Amino acid sequence: MQTALTLTNLCKTYGTGKQRNHVLINVCLTIEQGEIAAIMGPSGSGKTTLLHTASGIERMTGGEAIFFGTNLDGLKNDKLADLRFHEMGFVFQQMSMLSNLSVEDNILLPAYQSVEGKGIRARRQKDASCRDLMRKMGISDIASNDISDASGGELQRACVCRSLINNPKMVFADEPTGRLNRRASDEVMGELLHTNREGTTIMLVTHDVRVAAMCERVLYIIDGRIKVDKTLGKYEDDHTLRTRERILNSWLLDLGW
Repeated sequence: MQTALTLTNLCKTYGTGKQRNHVLINVCLTIEQGEIAAIMGPSGSGKTTLLHTASGIERMTGGEAIFFGTNLDGLKNDKLADLRFHEMGFVFQQMSMLSNLSVEDNILLPAYQSVEGKGIRARRQKDASCRDLMRKMGISDIASNDISDASGGELQRACVCRSLINNPKMVFADEPTGRLNRRASDEVMGELLHTNREGTTIMLVTHDVRVAAMCERVLYIIDGRIKVDKTLGKYEDDHTLRTRERILNSWLLDLGW
């Protein structure tokens, strides 16, 4: 199995002089291809910064991040942006969508701009993939809506669709179910798990124990360091979910969650 992501002594510091804030401190982590890992921890512990630095959205202050054999810190900005566009998918806490496009067009935009999205036949395939994703997420009925006419939960599900539209090697998701009710959350996790079983590697930030219990690994970060890395194993079906939640809750309580 190929290694998807290797972080070695990853550091991220903001500010200068006495105002320096060390958000990530010597983080070491390996994610194998096909894994789904959750990042948990208290507010301000560095979860989102870890996601952004590991994916090259933010430049690291020190250390190394290797994505499928490519050293992210060694790439120029245009090459790094190209790699993120074609090989990574993102779900951000703050949803970024273009107000002059419909919900469906916001999802399709990165697909049409990709190498695989050029030409009439390719665009038809992307259109079909988009419709399929929206159906699975339960938002087919708002495809032609302006984003101002969609709820926060609907837009969050649209963002998940957009993150998957180019079939990325790895998805980085920051609270992908944070704005959703339980039913919608389960729908989103169902699609992410399906994508993961097909080979897509996923790293997600969550405060939801139920969501984390569906992941293969849970990384607990505090004060910029990964304190514990717990392996739950592959999530098979809903029959095991309650047991996995109990195990995870007990473990988190021991950590002071």
